[in-house]
Amino acid sequence: MNPDKHACESAVSHAQEAVIRQIEKKDNAQIASIIREVLTEYGANRPGFAWQDPELDDMSGAYDCAGRSYWVIESGGVVVGGGGVAEFECEMPAVCELQKMYLLPKARGRSLGYRLLSQVIEQARHMGYERCYLETLNSMTEAGRLYQKMGFSPLTAPMGNSGHNACDNWYLKTLKVEI
Repeated sequence: MNPDKHACESAVSHAQEAVIRQIEKKDNAQIASIIREVLTEYGANRPGFAWQDPELDDMSGAYDCAGRSYWVIESGGVVVGGGGVAEFECEMPAVCELQKMYLLPKARGRSLGYRLLSQVIEQARHMGYERCYLETLNSMTEAGRLYQKMGFSPLTAPMGNSGHNACDNWYLKTLKVEI
């Protein structure tokens, strides 16, 4: 068998084994740890990033209300990442913000981010959002590639006031399907 083909089939198999589900209270400590680990990996464990967000230790509670949704992804029964959306106030109507989407290094490159982001975007559409905004770091190159692959367009400046003033890359995606 072609080794590259085997590696590809193995990655697809692992991605199919993963489970994406809404966050539960039992996931709070694990997802907070994942977010802090990834932020530290990219040098974003300082003011101006999600590191200091008050809801970090109670993500299930923070996203348990209308207009918000947070999903975790499990691989082998262990939470390896998560991502969500919440309303975002800015100059445009019906905008949500992709929030706290992080995957552990062992979960990257396995199509898990693509599957998770697809789920989050579909949920945002279902909740009636017409656009999705996000902020990230230029150094998170894999994330930037994923966002562009998923139809997010780069912006030259931030929108609204997310409170994460240290981010240096901003994206927007239209969610409303034009007929």
